Amino acid sequence: NMWMPLLLPFLCCLSTAAAGKLLVIPMDGSHWLSMKEVLAELSRRGHEIVVVAPDSNILIDSSGNYTMKTYSVPYKQEEMEEFLHSTSTISFSEEPFLTRFLDIWENLRKTSALFHTACSSLLYKKELMKFIEESKFDAVFTDPLTPCGQIVALHFSIPTVFFLRGVPCSVDIYAAQGPSPPSYVPRLFSFSTDHMTFSQRVKNLLISISEYFTCSIIFSPFERLASDFLQKPMTLTQLLSHGSVWLKRTDFVFDYPMPVMPSMVFIGGINCGKKKLISQ
Repeated sequence: NMWMPLLLPFLCCLSTAAAGKLLVIPMDGSHWLSMKEVLAELSRRGHEIVVVAPDSNILIDSSGNYTMKTYSVPYKQEEMEEFLHSTSTISFSEEPFLTRFLDIWENLRKTSALFHTACSSLLYKKELMKFIEESKFDAVFTDPLTPCGQIVALHFSIPTVFFLRGVPCSVDIYAAQGPSPPSYVPRLFSFSTDHMTFSQRVKNLLISISEYFTCSIIFSPFERLASDFLQKPMTLTQLLSHGSVWLKRTDFVFDYPMPVMPSMVFIGGINCGKKKLISQ
């Protein structure tokens, strides 16, 4: 009690927590559905939110929870829907594995080209970029599967919060400086567990090597765009390495355990439906 008179003047100097200004550059499609739920909760807590999206999109819509800013892109919504629909159809087809893999890869390349076009349209939209600069946002909330949000964040020196399921070829792991040895961590399409035989480890290593060439083709347009816009050489891994927090929409219930960095937070439950109480 004797210390209370001395502490009270210091307590008066403390300020209450204030809401922040959040710039959201989302990924279209199903990725947006989970992000929209987070934005609703952030809005309820008093944060000011601005969502920036292309005018031709599939699911990104306006809401009372945020301010919507759109920019024009040189493609139509029907083109995006066609690529995404065909990718889903190929994924669940009964064609041989190699055929499905090549077809999915080709569709991803085409879809990536559309996202690259959208990103370029945003970065060189002078009025919108001026608005972002003058708004003094506290953070950028984005999905790094298309790294456009990170390019904007790095350009304006704004901290980034990533919201993702994952990035192909373990780019997210490497960008966060986490270990992902092919001897222990199964690669996508390997169908192996974390307990592999020698032949499975060799197969996993070959898949890991092939990922380097596959992802270099898919993401190289973004790397060139980032390098030109930021005016310095930039790989995708270097670009994403500037992220502050990684919110991963997965869990070790779905994926095999692997080493992760402290900046990675697992929120796999966000994709789960709300439980219904069982009657007596």
